[in-house]
Amino acid sequence: MTRNFKTLDDMGDIHGKRVLVREDLNVPMAEGSPTDDTRLRAAVATVNELSDQGAIVLILAHFGRPKVPSPEYSTSLITRPLSEVLGRQVRYIDWESDTEAIALMSPGDIGLLENTRFFGGEERNDPEVAARFAALGDLYVNDAFSAAHRAHASTEGLAHRLPAFAGRQMQAELDALDKALGNPEHPVAAVVGGAKVSTKLDVLRHLVGQVDHLIIGGGMANTFLAARGVDVGKSLCEHDLTDTAEAIFEAADKAGCTIHLPYDVVVAKEFAANPPSLRTCNVHEVAADEMILDIGPAATEALADVLKNCRTLVWNGPLGAFETSPFDTATMALARTAAALTREGSLVSVAGGGDTVAALNQAGVAGEMTFVSTAGGAFLEWMEGKDLPGVAALRRDRE
Repeated sequence: MTRNFKTLDDMGDIHGKRVLVREDLNVPMAEGSPTDDTRLRAAVATVNELSDQGAIVLILAHFGRPKVPSPEYSTSLITRPLSEVLGRQVRYIDWESDTEAIALMSPGDIGLLENTRFFGGEERNDPEVAARFAALGDLYVNDAFSAAHRAHASTEGLAHRLPAFAGRQMQAELDALDKALGNPEHPVAAVVGGAKVSTKLDVLRHLVGQVDHLIIGGGMANTFLAARGVDVGKSLCEHDLTDTAEAIFEAADKAGCTIHLPYDVVVAKEFAANPPSLRTCNVHEVAADEMILDIGPAATEALADVLKNCRTLVWNGPLGAFETSPFDTATMALARTAAALTREGSLVSVAGGGDTVAALNQAGVAGEMTFVSTAGGAFLEWMEGKDLPGVAALRRDRE
């Protein structure tokens, strides 16, 4: 496979070299331990490979959103959990106060540097901060796709000051995204769900020119239904965006993209688990005091048939209010269909975004998709067709 970025395979002999590795270790914590160690586990492949090759590994990461340096945001708090996940010792290094700590490290040692956001110019991509980081190492590896949409000193500026490479997690992410939209096998389907059209306008505008089938779910679908004259009752709906929705319909027609909306829906008079007013009806039969909370079984089956005729799927957002039963039914069913097609080898399936990952985990199929991205903002900006600064800085053609 030809890539336009360098990976760990291109680094050569790194024994004894100091390698700065940008990871995303911004994990949720409770009582001193991570409540979700997904991001820690994502760092294992790159960090351990570099350590095994004799590099002095210096990890850069942000932790929380500190306004000023403070103990509760120190990366010292995640040193122990990271050590446990890696299966080897990680040293916390406050390199400003302990200037000798890095010099005393030996080949194979791993150090976690203090929170990058403790440096005022980090988020401004201050050249002086990038230079200070660069002075600590010989080579740079970016393994944090989830932070790649931010042009920070440790994600973008540093890549211009040291030989830069993609880590294994970054490599896997970029390869998967290329298969999904960069150079996909057609027909391509995209599932885009969520509460509001306004949060994903750029995604929808970009996708209609990239995919063959655009499946719209969640509260977003109600706005598109309203644009087509459907009375959606008291459903979540951005009525002020119906003209925008109609413009997206027109763009899709010109691009040869089919937009799929539900024709049967699950409705209730209140949003609660298994409400007594629960019923399934045609979209044209929604009462004024009812709200659409999921797509119906007939529409779900039709969407499954769409996926069976596709070769590639990119998914961001649930089809209904999946956090509350039974409004998770359509999302769970379509997720299981996608997983089955992926297992059979007939579908390349790439999914991303917090709610999407949660829904796939809830369906028990996250491990069966081709690739599941834990990135939120970066994944969304990639779906918008934007150039991500942290990725662009790794390209071979910038040299």
